[in-house]
Amino acid sequence: MKISLINHGCAKNLVDAELMLGALAKAGYNITLDDTEAEIVIVNTCSFIHDAEKESVQSILEMVDSGKKVIVTGCLPQKHKEELKEAIPELSGMIGTADIDKLVEIVKGIERNNEYKCAISEKPEYIYPEDIERQQITMGASSYLKIGEGCNYRCGYCVIPKLRGKYISRPIENIVKEANALVKKGVTEIILIAQDTSSYGIDLYGKQGLPKLLEELNKIENLSWIRIMYAYPSQMTDELIDAIAKLDKVVKYVDIPLQHSHPRVLESMRRPVMDYKELINKLRDKIPGVSIRTSLVVGYPGETEEEFEHLYNFVKEVRFDRMGAFEYSKEKDTYSYSLKGHLPAKVKKQRRNRLMELQQQISLENNEKYIDKTIPCIVEGYTDDGVIIMRSEHDAPEIDGVVYATCERQVVPGDIENVLINRADEYDLFGKILD
Repeated sequence: MKISLINHGCAKNLVDAELMLGALAKAGYNITLDDTEAEIVIVNTCSFIHDAEKESVQSILEMVDSGKKVIVTGCLPQKHKEELKEAIPELSGMIGTADIDKLVEIVKGIERNNEYKCAISEKPEYIYPEDIERQQITMGASSYLKIGEGCNYRCGYCVIPKLRGKYISRPIENIVKEANALVKKGVTEIILIAQDTSSYGIDLYGKQGLPKLLEELNKIENLSWIRIMYAYPSQMTDELIDAIAKLDKVVKYVDIPLQHSHPRVLESMRRPVMDYKELINKLRDKIPGVSIRTSLVVGYPGETEEEFEHLYNFVKEVRFDRMGAFEYSKEKDTYSYSLKGHLPAKVKKQRRNRLMELQQQISLENNEKYIDKTIPCIVEGYTDDGVIIMRSEHDAPEIDGVVYATCERQVVPGDIENVLINRADEYDLFGKILD
């Protein structure tokens, strides 16, 4: 029986998808990347915001309409449980966020007698299946490595803690073992992910474990870069900052979603109310050459014009190297859902556009600083017309810019090469690989 998988959502979901495929491969099932060939299709869903749900539902309906037996996994069944089955009765199975280990059993049930099965823990508690080797959907120079799951924060706009449960860290030795296995397959950049990477280890070791984990990963031979995503502002401890600064394989890149700058809005968002300018100055002072990425939310319930201007001026002053801005999305089961002062879609869109136009100009000016400089970049692949696609240490895959380079010789994906930059636009750099 051939099984295919369609994945939606974040990098954390991608790792779950690869673990599910690994479990199926271990059980002897034939995996195909072409869903037209498959009899069973797994749709791994995202439910972070309404648009993501719509995209997931569309995939489910397409597969049902094409006569496939469909198993829905991830956040959508965890959030909607039996409502989803009632809405789409043709489903063959559903699995919650913490129930990946039930997948093979559900597939066997479908194989045996087309029996519908549902495994959704009421209180999700995700335990990483350490005995499963991930079946990677995308293999390239970089690979995501999940170091923990769940979240202990209760941000006002976010439904993730309800869908993913409390924070559970993986032991350091297990993460290092998986990292070694990835490097043996040819991976040269490892990207550490969790709902909040900076809280890693507190549940296991009674203190922040990320600095120690970075030290251990830094020892791996043939690993070039280690990147940290999704750090929490109040967890940017001196020890963690020092580890990023001193460890040579840890790229000088900090992804720290701040969400807003105004104290009242931050308080309503249930986010840390602290001096973010001071934190950013500290990061830039202690980590020479650091690139800082953030994410911001505009149009949170009750956000006044004055509070938005506070955010706009904050971005103008701080000059983030990389930034994403998102319109607030009203989601059920969140604290902000029932707040007063929800803003019209038009206002949210205008505010986001203003912020991104400002950032576009900042980004261009930041990128122009690289012209006539030589920077190390990782080879990712080639365009159709033979230009080499690369990435600097200041850019994470898929969300940041790339470097387009020419070269007289062959280069290998995963290798780090020195590139002389000769041109820049708002998001990308252009240059030539040095001989």
